[in-house]
Amino acid sequence: MAENQKEIEIIYEDDEMLVINKPTGWVTTRESLKSKVESQKYIEDWIKENRPNGLWREGLVHRLDKGTSGLLVIAKTEKSLTNLQSQFKKRGVVKKYQALVSEKFPFQAEVEMPIGRSNYQFDSFTVMENGKMARTLFKLLGKYRINNRIYSLIEADLKTGRTHQIRVHLKYLKYPIVGDEQYGGERVEWLDRPFLHAYYLEVDSPETGKRLILEADLAPELKNILDNAEKI
Repeated sequence: MAENQKEIEIIYEDDEMLVINKPTGWVTTRESLKSKVESQKYIEDWIKENRPNGLWREGLVHRLDKGTSGLLVIAKTEKSLTNLQSQFKKRGVVKKYQALVSEKFPFQAEVEMPIGRSNYQFDSFTVMENGKMARTLFKLLGKYRINNRIYSLIEADLKTGRTHQIRVHLKYLKYPIVGDEQYGGERVEWLDRPFLHAYYLEVDSPETGKRLILEADLAPELKNILDNAEKI
């Protein structure tokens, strides 16, 4: 087994597809970063080393931001790549995330606002009138006290798949993600990444057609924060 294979948790695998739990700090594709860093870890390189398939972008069907952990879908054949891309395009895939935000979040919220590339901040997106429509459902999962401050753990259910959608919509609601300084999130000493994790996925298997329901536990550094916080 390749050494860096141990760093990636495999959630599901068959002859047609692979679903992994991406750690934070890994970049999904080599085209994601304009300035290449020699020590940077890429999921695309991991696939080439451990599950080579010769597909474009090594069969990566979608992306997760560098600072985001969680479920990532990889096609292993041309047939499954076409199938999975179609499911994502037709919004047949259910993707849910967990995020931690400052203060008390309302029980639930829905944001349906267009998103476009920011004209003022490099590599960032924002709500704008001429952007692409995006819709996210949010609900409260629990409230925690950390260092005498209140935080809310929430679920984000993506109904569209725009770049940085959850981060942009939470900033719009004035509840940016803890640790997500790019979008106004609170900087805290106990976390060096955005508290955002893709934990739930529903997708049809390209091999059998059956609905797969997959989940990934919170990344250890995120779970540790909640385990040591006071739930209220």
